[in-house]
Amino acid sequence: MDRIGFVMQQGFSQVLGQHMRLEQKLTPQLIQSMAILQKPVADLEAYVAEALESNAALEIAEREAPESADDGASEHSERTRTDNELREEQGFARLDRLSRDYRDHDLDWGDRGPMRRGGGEDRDAKMAAMANTEGRSASLQEHLMDQWSLVEDVGEVRRAGEAIINHLDADGYLRVRFDEIAKNARPPLTREVLETALLAVQKLEPTGVGARDVVECLLLQLAASPGDNRIERVLIERHLDDIVHNRLPAAAKATGYSLGEIAEAMKSMRSQLCLHPGYLVGDRSVPRIRPDVIVEYGETGGELRVRLARGNEPDLRVRDDVSSMIRDRGAAKETREFAKRQVDEATAVIDAVNFRRSRLLEVARAVAEKQRDFFDSGPSGLKVFRMSDLADELHCDPSTISRTVAEKYMQTPPGVYPMRYFFTGGTETDDGDSMGWDRVKSRVREIVDAEDKGNPVNDDDVVALLQKEGIDLSRRTVAKYRQQLNIPTARQRKTF
Repeated sequence: MDRIGFVMQQGFSQVLGQHMRLEQKLTPQLIQSMAILQKPVADLEAYVAEALESNAALEIAEREAPESADDGASEHSERTRTDNELREEQGFARLDRLSRDYRDHDLDWGDRGPMRRGGGEDRDAKMAAMANTEGRSASLQEHLMDQWSLVEDVGEVRRAGEAIINHLDADGYLRVRFDEIAKNARPPLTREVLETALLAVQKLEPTGVGARDVVECLLLQLAASPGDNRIERVLIERHLDDIVHNRLPAAAKATGYSLGEIAEAMKSMRSQLCLHPGYLVGDRSVPRIRPDVIVEYGETGGELRVRLARGNEPDLRVRDDVSSMIRDRGAAKETREFAKRQVDEATAVIDAVNFRRSRLLEVARAVAEKQRDFFDSGPSGLKVFRMSDLADELHCDPSTISRTVAEKYMQTPPGVYPMRYFFTGGTETDDGDSMGWDRVKSRVREIVDAEDKGNPVNDDDVVALLQKEGIDLSRRTVAKYRQQLNIPTARQRKTF
């Protein structure tokens, strides 16, 4: 009995009850609004295009055209249409009209004009544009395969060369072991065949591909370079670490060459050799950045004008013919319900786009006001400006500010910058002036650029110089900023 009672005391019980508690739940409209808020201009255009195609109640408002007799007659004719005629047109060609309306209104497509249907000249212009469009650049593998197809080796060596080329990294290095390449090949390849094929692959252009480490890559390029390369070869084979860390006196003592000869050899290597030859093939250009906000000087040159770039301001509205269906008692119930859903969805999209527009303008104007010195003098004028401070001013959460500036760029007189760039912490000088961290970094860069290269300043020297200007930083902070600026150590910067 004692054991049974113990088991019963350890059991669970279920009790029904009512409890009151407060919970915050995100509505679908709020989730949609936050998603649209953080979209950059290109993504916003794609989103609006998809919404126009999928929602029968959404359209872009007609832009005002110059008044003329023909325009007046056309406008009058449009106004005199009956609701039945509009519904008939909507019923048979709704999707086609939505697509045409979107294409006919230039929603910031850059230099491209509005696209219209039709053949003849329009089609010929499109074909000509496609013919003049630059083709995709060949990849490293494609570039090497074109050369490999002309190699006289046949049989196993040719197959092994193709396997090696397919295993090269984008920078041209072979970082996969022979045994793995041989195992993945069908049928398997021998190590001897792979070694023979690798020697042939290493003769292809660009010179240096197929190397298994940096030393082999540089030596392959050096072998193909004209002239006497004895000093360069010695430095690469035996003293590459000394060169990287700028220990030139140690290399001079070990090799017997003078500092002048070693300096000339290093200059020659920098101009002729490439650490990543594979990157010399193909298009590695940086994608074009489209600014979301434009800040420019006014006509007088004193005030700053802030405006949204084209594409951020799609003038959306609900179609009158679709909204009228909701009140049309002569229409079927399913039709009225469909129209209501479409209108509700279109209204949510319009509200979210308008909220994004107003919030982005508010944030951009605040940036222009707080960081005015930046627009006049560049990065050295950046001041302390935190998202939390702006959120307090706009009576919103800091996460809203973060979403507003996410992946968005601002075009300014000094250049194009990410909007996040203008939000920075910082410190105060002894005079009480606020100085952003980016401005401090710029000052570190200026100190290093002005140093005596024969006796460069170290991190302790930079700390001392900043303290004289009223900026109190630790040595560790200076070292961190130097690394972020890709500035080598003082020993590596020293010239002999």
